[in-house]
Amino acid sequence: MAASSSPRLMPMDLYRDADRYVLNADLPGIDPQSVDVDVDGQLLSIRAERAPRTDGEVRWIARERSSGTYLRRFTLGQAIDTDHISASYDNGVLSVVLPVSEKARPRKVQVQTAHLDAPAEAAAETSVAA
Repeated sequence: MAASSSPRLMPMDLYRDADRYVLNADLPGIDPQSVDVDVDGQLLSIRAERAPRTDGEVRWIARERSSGTYLRRFTLGQAIDTDHISASYDNGVLSVVLPVSEKARPRKVQVQTAHLDAPAEAAAETSVAA
């Protein structure tokens, strides 16, 4: 089985956990030094390389584990804090943490109340103006 030039399949899961998204991509047998995670504006690119095994004059009986380039690209929404994206690689799984920007997080709006004697003054002013 010869390696082709097209990118390889990179199965992944994506989920939201509180104020962050987590992307887990399967990259078994990949040298961690070959993994690149790049952010260019709102474009996230994940690229990895599995080098072909070349042990001299090996005669392959079966060869199902392909070598070559793995590539996935994702367009990030404006709600992602691209300055604080982080990534780690452990046991063949690349984890990319995409934090939600502070502006896009749900927040509680505090309701202001008038002073106790302010409504009476406002009512008196309203009746005079009417």
